[in-house]
Amino acid sequence: MFTGIIEEVGSITAVTPAGEGVRLTVQAPTAVSDAGHGDSIAISGVCLTVVDRGDDWFTADVMKQTLDMSTLDDVAAGRRVNVERALAAHARLGGHIVQGHIDGTGQVLEVRPGDQWRVLRIGLPGDLADLVVDKGSIAVDGVSLTVSAASPADAAAAWFEVSLIPETLTATTLGERAPGDRVNLETDILARHVRRLLAFTAGDGRDAASTSEEGRLA
Repeated sequence: MFTGIIEEVGSITAVTPAGEGVRLTVQAPTAVSDAGHGDSIAISGVCLTVVDRGDDWFTADVMKQTLDMSTLDDVAAGRRVNVERALAAHARLGGHIVQGHIDGTGQVLEVRPGDQWRVLRIGLPGDLADLVVDKGSIAVDGVSLTVSAASPADAAAAWFEVSLIPETLTATTLGERAPGDRVNLETDILARHVRRLLAFTAGDGRDAASTSEEGRLA
């Protein structure tokens, strides 16, 4: 479990094919300072398991399903990534509950600079639109953010906006994002549970669709 509060920006140093997946080596000194074999570390929002580590790096295996669901499908050495260790039970929940299970990817549609912040408009798959609400929480590349605007329910294409403060722009990779870039998205777990419960209550057939969707999660 994570909070979406990024601890450091790491770097992919090696990508090695491993069957249908890959093994990543990530340079992340803070994350490995107290990491052990089997620990969970989120890389740009994707929960990965430490299989080996050194003084400032660790390796993790990424299965094909995760590659298919996230921006790790085209990962290469040199890519900068957001890094967060799993939440300690005694720590403060500074962001929101983030599982590290990606719902899919979105695309940056627009970047609007301001005097002290920057607004990103991000397009998202239509089947996630009802899980994103104005002033609700969403994780973008593992960063806990508050939705500052969302597309109307009848919009031809779904989108949402987030407003990034200077700290977020400098402490995460989101300050590097430009129109056309893909980002990992994880919607609020509470919204997903509400959708599931409503599907059973309404009997509208979405329970089967939701079950299928859960099977696709990274």
